[in-house]
Amino acid sequence: MTGKERREQLVEIGRALFAERGFDGTAVEEIAAKAGVSKPVVYEHFGGKEGLYAVVVDREMARLLSMVTQGMADGLHYRGKLEGAALALLEYIEESTDGFRILVRDSHAASGTGTFASLISDIATHVEYLLVEEFERHGRDGRLAPMYAQMLVGMVAMTGQWWLEVRKPRREEVAAHLVNLAWNGLSRLEPAPRLRPRSRKTK
Repeated sequence: MTGKERREQLVEIGRALFAERGFDGTAVEEIAAKAGVSKPVVYEHFGGKEGLYAVVVDREMARLLSMVTQGMADGLHYRGKLEGAALALLEYIEESTDGFRILVRDSHAASGTGTFASLISDIATHVEYLLVEEFERHGRDGRLAPMYAQMLVGMVAMTGQWWLEVRKPRREEVAAHLVNLAWNGLSRLEPAPRLRPRSRKTK
């Protein structure tokens, strides 16, 4: 196994253990044992458990942010962008369950990359510029856009944490209901919301 291959193996093993047990519950000895190497090999690649954890968190945060950003870019209108962002988060949870479990845990100082809250804030920044345009188009104060962006993204993120455990209904249906609430408000909920065709992804 090359050095690069060994590094990737250790990252995958660490990712699985951190998701199952958290940072404090994971030991370098176990990581090394599962990889069939000695402890010094782990230290050689990452400087210790902290370094490995930081790599895992960095990768997961980058992947989630990329998926949500792309989901928004695929939308041709404001509702479509919101649908794309909600569906992307749920898709990430479904396909990268271990990664999401790591991100939503209380972030350990060893990550060096901030917390899930900081990631959500990054996503909210992407949403903010869309809201500024929408607010100003309707004669509303664009300065309120940052607050509303945090509200929208926070709603999606909290729903994602809930859906992580229950997994029902399917992700497209959850995304449709999320957008229904965010777009229409409680007073004008659609009785049977559906995603627009361009935002629906199937496996």
